Amino acid sequence: MFGMFAVYSEDKILFLLRKKTTHPEANGIWIATKNEYHTSLKKDIPALISIAYLAEGLNETEWQLIPEADDNFENSTITLCELIKKKDIRIGKVPKIKRPAKVNK
Repeated sequence: MFGMFAVYSEDKILFLLRKKTTHPEANGIWIATKNEYHTSLKKDIPALISIAYLAEGLNETEWQLIPEADDNFENSTITLCELIKKKDIRIGKVPKIKRPAKVNK
């Protein structure tokens, strides 16, 4: 997906792995979640931040990031994996189905 690696479980996207030269501050693990889970997830994974360049003037995006540059990146990643292993409902989203564009004839 857009030069990143997506990890799915059944029909849910769980997270994306990103390492690109553009916007290096956004490199790391992008977690698919919902705004309502941010506070509780940040208690479990304090390194989580909103992805600034996706926010477009918003304070938060639904996607949350474990920054690659964070000092606790490895521990945060282990915690994320433990939550996924427990099938934590806060992790993962079913992507919206994109309909093909109509072609005008």
